[in-house]
Amino acid sequence: MPLPLFIDGEFVQGGGERGAVVNPATQEVLTEVPYATTAEIDRAVASAKQAFEAWRQVPTPERARLMLEYQALLKRCQDDIARTLSQETGKTFADAKGDVWRGIEVVEHACNVASLTMGEMVENVARGIDTYSLVQPLGVCAGITPFNFPAMIPLWMFPLAIACGNAFVLKPSEQDPMTPNRLAELFLEAGAPPGILQVVHGGKEQVDALLKHRDIKAVSFVGSAPVAEHVYRVGAAHGKRVQAMAGAKNHMVVMPDADQGAVVDNLVAASCGAAGQRCMAISVAVFVGEAAAWLPAVRDAMAAVRPGAWDDEAAAYGPQISPQAKARVLEYIHKGCDEGATLMLDGSRCAVQGYPDGNWVGPTLFADVTPDMAIYKDEIFGPVLVTAAVETLQQAIALVNANPYGNGVSLFTSSGAAARQFQHEVDVGQVGINVPIPVPLPFFSFTGWKRSFLGDQHAYGKQAARFFTETKTVTARWFDDAATRPKADMTIRLR
Repeated sequence: MPLPLFIDGEFVQGGGERGAVVNPATQEVLTEVPYATTAEIDRAVASAKQAFEAWRQVPTPERARLMLEYQALLKRCQDDIARTLSQETGKTFADAKGDVWRGIEVVEHACNVASLTMGEMVENVARGIDTYSLVQPLGVCAGITPFNFPAMIPLWMFPLAIACGNAFVLKPSEQDPMTPNRLAELFLEAGAPPGILQVVHGGKEQVDALLKHRDIKAVSFVGSAPVAEHVYRVGAAHGKRVQAMAGAKNHMVVMPDADQGAVVDNLVAASCGAAGQRCMAISVAVFVGEAAAWLPAVRDAMAAVRPGAWDDEAAAYGPQISPQAKARVLEYIHKGCDEGATLMLDGSRCAVQGYPDGNWVGPTLFADVTPDMAIYKDEIFGPVLVTAAVETLQQAIALVNANPYGNGVSLFTSSGAAARQFQHEVDVGQVGINVPIPVPLPFFSFTGWKRSFLGDQHAYGKQAARFFTETKTVTARWFDDAATRPKADMTIRLR
């Protein structure tokens, strides 16, 4: 049976065309996803707009209690959600559980919405006059999410937006829509009023319809850089507030005084984990000075890693999401060889026993990579690690800063002075010191820079609360009686 849309608190069958949802390890068709029609999108937005008028009046503590119920339900159902997620993404079960858990952490943060939406006040800004600010919801917001984290990234968006008093329309990836539907089902079970969350499915046509819809006030997006630029441009042109989290080319800089074992282990996990299909993956290792001698150890450790099916506990990661994604990664491997890089480990002929049709790519390692090569410049989004060597930390910082992306970067060292110089001078939004993937917990914000982000306020944390709300400033004076009323001042001056 085809997957339904979630409109006005009900799961309904869509009337438009449909696409297949495929298990990437087997090519089994799991279900069909409906592409929402214009009328269905209009109905979802209208329902959200109507629900918003009542929801915005709900006291903030009650909204927080809904999030408490929701996070408790997500925890109870974590394994169930992860099994669905594994089937449609190919992720290992452990990786899928992590996907769900990082989303739960953001829901927990949304329980703190009262503190996140507190205004400010100054008494007696002039004689008998007080000024204070109110933090109020925007209205109907929308989220457009990618395939690689079908639980975590939707949970980055709609719980906090709704906790702030908004209604929300979610358009998840058409490649793995079963998990977002399950999140919506559990949200309703937690006690959410009908209409404050809608889920519509589809592709570019549906994205553009949301970006141009007159009743949507803000759009949150995660995806590739070219699509992020399109979303930001179209959304802004239609009066939307937009946050667009885009591509990445994350570096790990390795100093010769670092712990070699920690470097090797973390490089392998950070480059191959989730099949390299995450915007915070380490895809470039920069060895400083004598640390370049550790490259054979990295190769040997990567060679011991193997992908596998979701229920294989020994598998390190799963397949690429689609045959097209696999073909793209293989194209970059061939391109790297053509460009003159040294292929130290080739994963292009990877096979997994019992799963001949899976979209498998094995761990791949390149050495002697230069910044003019496509494998260095482009986001490959696969288990491919490229490496370069420099002589000094300053040269490594310059290399990182010249890259157009600024999502994440890490430094492995035992020197506090080197770490402080690095974190101060590097032009990247999220920095790890002896931490390979520095994704902050939800009480901070996800702060990519440069081409990795378009917008003014980042995802989750305090910045997301500001993104999903507007500030109203009130200046007030009260009179006891007519005798105390001052004369009007034509200069509009407070006194």
